[in-house]
Amino acid sequence: MRGAENRRQFLAETAALTLAALAPNIMEDRKMLPIIDTHQHLWDLKKFRLPWIKPGSVLAKDHLMSDYLKATEGLNIVKTIYMEVDLDPAQQKEEADFVIETCKRGDTPMVAGVISGRPNSEGFAKYIAPFKGNRYIKGVRQILHAQTPAGLCLEPQFTKGIRLLGELGLSFDLCMRPGELGDGVKLMDACPDTRFTLDHCGNGEVSMFSDSSKKSADVWKHGMEELAKRKNLVACKVSGIIVSATPVKWTADDLAPIVNHTLDTFGPDRLMFGGDWPVCTQVATYKEWLTALQAIVKERSEEQQRKLFHDNAVRVYGLS
Repeated sequence: MRGAENRRQFLAETAALTLAALAPNIMEDRKMLPIIDTHQHLWDLKKFRLPWIKPGSVLAKDHLMSDYLKATEGLNIVKTIYMEVDLDPAQQKEEADFVIETCKRGDTPMVAGVISGRPNSEGFAKYIAPFKGNRYIKGVRQILHAQTPAGLCLEPQFTKGIRLLGELGLSFDLCMRPGELGDGVKLMDACPDTRFTLDHCGNGEVSMFSDSSKKSADVWKHGMEELAKRKNLVACKVSGIIVSATPVKWTADDLAPIVNHTLDTFGPDRLMFGGDWPVCTQVATYKEWLTALQAIVKERSEEQQRKLFHDNAVRVYGLS
């Protein structure tokens, strides 16, 4: 009997120790905030042509919803906003159809999207007008920081296209070089009735905060501060900046100056999290990027964190 009692005591103590070890993880799960990813890329290279992808790179393969779900497993991503992928302009309508069909099915986290468009093109009005009032299409983006010439966004035809977005109730995602944020300010001033979202913390780069690049950081900071004064800039995405870090060697501390300046400049009510997957995988996994950001903002209030990761996206995109 004594042996049986000892065994029961041993099992009870073992169970207690196991629960004690699990308790911190359980508490972590309870504290885990729901996340809306406002910058989700997907592409099927059998269907869409993405000329900017370099052959042999980590991006030169299909990145489907099933891959995204695997990459974000256990991270409490509750909704996503699709972000256009700079595909061949001839396929823009097909991309929009893909977004609408995916959202309508309701079997994935994707609930809306920002689609590709060329605001300065002759056919832009005809292309974009049918999306007025579409619950799944929230806005348009044309990347301005890649092969696009500086100043394009200030050309009269481009400005006309951006004003049209405002008339249709659609927003424009501003994604441009950090040294050209002043052009973004001028564009917003020229289109006061159009809502803007700034992508990737204004494309601030980790290298800006080295001693030799202080001037570049000052230019970026000033541009961010001027943009933040514009009331029609409804949100700034904390996204994309991980790609400017050094693979393998980077730490959360490298990203902190960009994140903290962005948070302090725009305030808690105009910030949204964006995963920028799979582009982020050039430097880090989705989980690594998210964990780094969570570490940077951990000293901020839970309310502010909830706004960053979830609540602001609900309001900005009119989600239920």
